[in-house]
Amino acid sequence: MTDTTPDDDPLVAYKTFMRDLIDRRPSGTRQRIAEAFGTHKSFISQITNPNLRVPLPAQHIPSLFDVCHFSGDEQATFLALYARAHPNQAAAIEELSGIERDVVHIKLPDFGDPMVRRDVETAIKAAAEQIIRLAQSVQKKT
Repeated sequence: MTDTTPDDDPLVAYKTFMRDLIDRRPSGTRQRIAEAFGTHKSFISQITNPNLRVPLPAQHIPSLFDVCHFSGDEQATFLALYARAHPNQAAAIEELSGIERDVVHIKLPDFGDPMVRRDVETAIKAAAEQIIRLAQSVQKKT
């Protein structure tokens, strides 16, 4: 164990913040994060444990926000803490700070055929665009 506090160590600070937010989420959240990251649940335990030096890779931050539904304030606080802990990741963090909040991610299975995958993606996009147009037209009428 370590005697450092979040104020002493930037890595401890963001990991403590992340752990506390995840702990307030429903049961099974760590497993959903592991699936989104394409890793094992034990890795999630390592990156959320302030006593371990295992960092959260920056490329996983959008998935973390998506799975855990971090609020805008929670995202901003997390990114500020993460930037303090990982100053060499400035470019990645700056890009992440502009995360689109109006994006829906859909996990697709491995179809085994890139043509089938492309057709499914095209169909999903077309259906989503039609639903959005419908919702916008209903909203304009009210």
